[in-house]
Amino acid sequence: MGKLDGKIAVITAGNSGMALATAKLYVKEGAYVFITGRNKEKLDAAVKEIGSNVTGVQADSSKLADLDRLYETVKREKGRIDVLFASAGVGEFKTLEEVDEAHYDWTFNTNVRGTLFTVQKAIPLLTDGASVLLNGSIANVKGMPRFSVYAGSKAALRAFVRTWLVEFKERRIRFNVLSPGSIDTPALTPLGDADFLKALATMIPRGTLGTPEEIATAALFLGSSDSSFVNGVELFVDGGTVAI
Repeated sequence: MGKLDGKIAVITAGNSGMALATAKLYVKEGAYVFITGRNKEKLDAAVKEIGSNVTGVQADSSKLADLDRLYETVKREKGRIDVLFASAGVGEFKTLEEVDEAHYDWTFNTNVRGTLFTVQKAIPLLTDGASVLLNGSIANVKGMPRFSVYAGSKAALRAFVRTWLVEFKERRIRFNVLSPGSIDTPALTPLGDADFLKALATMIPRGTLGTPEEIATAALFLGSSDSSFVNGVELFVDGGTVAI
């Protein structure tokens, strides 16, 4: 018996990296999963890789019309959502002097605006007792040079869950933030070269980057009844980086 038997899950940006690993694990544990991605070829490849009990919906989480289309598909095919993982996010390095309007808007439109409306528009489909996970980052508590806009966008998510769990306490909907550390995914590649990745690894007590699968197991915990008494937390999955 799987930990998510019979559950319906939605995972945004589920076509790669940590979210794709989570989608695979959710299906393995008995869930039917809807994943999104902006690139249709990558989305189709992810659906094929997951193999079964999955629907891919091409969508950009920063675009409200795309979110409407996503949830229309979910409503038509399954009629409810038991687990929502708002995973879509972007980031790039810029010093405070380098930050411009385009960088700020790009980051906040996806990480903050997109996450907020991903959750808001899901509310009519969320079952009582549903679990909602937001994709945070240790950057919001661990000072990292050239990452201030990204860090600020992730800090906003921590504030969201504190408020939303109170607003929806009568429906017993749980809201938590899953905050990864440095994870070996394609998203890291544009941020730096091999020396940069080695430097990131030295910040982790075990000396190696995390894997998408290690994030997926944490997302399974937060999405399943194993975490039924966990609400409003920020779970750092970072190998101890924040602790030292």
